[in-house]
Amino acid sequence: MLQEVASRLDIPFIFKASFDKANRTSASSFRGPGLVAGLEILAAVKAQVGVPVVTDIHEPAQAASVAEVADVLQIPAFLCRQTDLIDAAARTKRILHIKKGQWCDSSVMSAAAEKAAAAGNPHVISCERGTNLGYSDLVVDVRNLIWMRRPSGLVTADVTHSLQLPGGRIDALGARSAGGLRELIPTVARAAVAVGVDGLFMEVHDDPASSPCDAPTQWPLRHLPRLLGELSEIAGATRGRKPLDSMEDLKGPPVWPEGRGGSE
Repeated sequence: MLQEVASRLDIPFIFKASFDKANRTSASSFRGPGLVAGLEILAAVKAQVGVPVVTDIHEPAQAASVAEVADVLQIPAFLCRQTDLIDAAARTKRILHIKKGQWCDSSVMSAAAEKAAAAGNPHVISCERGTNLGYSDLVVDVRNLIWMRRPSGLVTADVTHSLQLPGGRIDALGARSAGGLRELIPTVARAAVAVGVDGLFMEVHDDPASSPCDAPTQWPLRHLPRLLGELSEIAGATRGRKPLDSMEDLKGPPVWPEGRGGSE
């Protein structure tokens, strides 16, 4: 279904799933099938659906085996400063998708990209996923979507994890997990696309309430076509990805949209 929606809207689609959610809040939370079984599932998705796949790695020793299956290696936000992890991932020559730590500013992401480049791999996508606001909330600073963009680099926005409420959910057995603000997913996504991101990271589920991971920030599959359609229209209208060449661009007479104002 995800591939069908993306294809109809002419949006490149990369499937993301985790073989191990190693950074769960509670030790009793669901983690996943593990490295071997997880890579088998990802390989099956590639073969049967015909889409590239991306998955997290948490330890340098995982990089080589994961790169045999995954087209993109993701560095989790909590590990964005781990030099050995970035180095091992970069040496696989796969594209890296590095999530910005919730406590970091944009300069940390520039440093992470430089670590990858030093290992011989300049192919880094930087991902904004919110910044800590107090102990149990995140806020998206859209300025990061500009500041993290390096020459020829790509920037994405994780619009679902950005709306987590870390540790804000306790189940009947007392296990703690992240809460979330699902209703604001379209708002954050619209803002990110208007600013000019190169891609969106979204958690999508056909039955969000039953998801064993991040249920409060899963976007319902049935609402995805309408949301992506709207975002595609915003992307077609915005000039957010065209940076100013210099401050001089802000001077001079008004610049009207084509067909509006002025004369031939």
